[in-house]
Amino acid sequence: MLANLRNNLCSPVLLLGMMLTVICYFLSTQPDYLLILTVAQLVFVPAMLKMVVSLNKVGDAILVIMMLAVSVLHWWPDGGIAITLAFVYVLYTAFVALLGVKRFLHRGFTNIAEIAIDVGLIYIFVGGLWFFASIANIDTGFTPIITWLTGIHFHYSAFLLAVSSGLFGRVHQSKWYTASVVILLVGPMLVAIGITFSTIIEVVSVVLYIFAIYSLFILSIKTKLPRMQGLLLRISYGAVCVTILWSLLYAFGNFIGTSIVGIPDMLKFHGFFNCVLFGGFGVMAWAIAVPKSTQQPYTFPVSKIRGKLAETRVEHSGLVDELSDYLDTVKLPQVISHFYENTNEYSLSASVQWHTWFKPFAFIYQGLSRWMQQLNLPLSRKLIEMVGNIVKVDEQLDGRKAPRAWIRKIGQQTTFVAIYSQHTTAQTTYMNIALPLPFSTMIGILYLYEEDGKLHLTSAHEGDTGTYLATRHFVFKLPLHEHFTLTVKSETSLSAIHKMRIFGLPFLRIDYNIKRVV
Repeated sequence: MLANLRNNLCSPVLLLGMMLTVICYFLSTQPDYLLILTVAQLVFVPAMLKMVVSLNKVGDAILVIMMLAVSVLHWWPDGGIAITLAFVYVLYTAFVALLGVKRFLHRGFTNIAEIAIDVGLIYIFVGGLWFFASIANIDTGFTPIITWLTGIHFHYSAFLLAVSSGLFGRVHQSKWYTASVVILLVGPMLVAIGITFSTIIEVVSVVLYIFAIYSLFILSIKTKLPRMQGLLLRISYGAVCVTILWSLLYAFGNFIGTSIVGIPDMLKFHGFFNCVLFGGFGVMAWAIAVPKSTQQPYTFPVSKIRGKLAETRVEHSGLVDELSDYLDTVKLPQVISHFYENTNEYSLSASVQWHTWFKPFAFIYQGLSRWMQQLNLPLSRKLIEMVGNIVKVDEQLDGRKAPRAWIRKIGQQTTFVAIYSQHTTAQTTYMNIALPLPFSTMIGILYLYEEDGKLHLTSAHEGDTGTYLATRHFVFKLPLHEHFTLTVKSETSLSAIHKMRIFGLPFLRIDYNIKRVV
């Protein structure tokens, strides 16, 4: 335990931050309460940052420059030099936020624990902007002390709590945890919106925040952790459980127009509980043992084709060579296998149904889709014929096994260009579909299964399944899921339903009528 504490908290950069904090505490002529933010800037944030991100020498140098700039502000709090030093801090927070964005882009909308860490890294930039506004005396519409306190809010409640909850999520996963963390991640913005626009929103956001924080505290009690780490972490979360009640009293006082808890009381109370108990004990808790991320890199093959597909004239008979590669087809009607293996022998007509809430977005998107000639669906739900053909794609050009493109059109407009392939992971074979886009490719990884004589294809399953956006530098999981259901109508005809969701909300349904014509 002591060795881990030494490794995680006693690096030269962090020792410099601690030393500068001590110097500011004893020698600074500024009010003592300013140290609440200073210790977060010089110690807590850098320590947590180094636990979740590997910094090279350049990163450490940026930390050192930031620490010196923040420290000098204690003796040079006004004027052009102070504004310059504060701007240096903004640049540092922008650097940290970019690290969060980079982490997110290499993973996407998956693993709520890692998303919490990403959001925390991004939030620190907001805290940096508020800190700059405080030093530069920018009129934010609030009193100077509220502007400064908002900067603190985004250092402690946004960055530290988000990163800490993310690290906790590496050792605990549950639906309760997920719901609590989602509230914690949107909480800082909700509170800020409430303070700015509506005391009702402020009160509601604080109540939600209370639920999430108390949930996190209870989950930390129920989760088995190393003894000392568990004790420190529970003290840390418990401290926030106490301070959030004062925040509720402050928000409620604003709502009824009567001061229940004043700013001076908040500074003294929050200063001790948030700074020492939440911040200090929380950092030490995770320094004892930094849990490893459960996120694994994506290893499935990704199409290398970007932009418009150069069509070949070599036709291919079907979307797959053998449907039995994906699942046991014994219980499936033979016509389903025949359709997938001999797709060019079938005609399709489709009815596109956009959900009402999504229609404005679909209308805006249609201009882009017509230009791309990809994912180019009509707004009308009228049943319309889709003409398509399947052609071979150069395996070396695509990079995947036996790729073939299914090109579908409505009239003269290309609707879909989907390049089909397959891959196997842990003895499960997935359908690997690429839709080329400008400078990128959308990837759909589908799992196939039979149920009641129907064929289902879904992106919402364990393993590699999902919808991804691939560029030259990263593969990013999108908050999109799709589900196909194929049902036999006769020996020569089928129906298919294609449903899509975004962030769990249904936004598109396509009904297909499929008939054998050869």
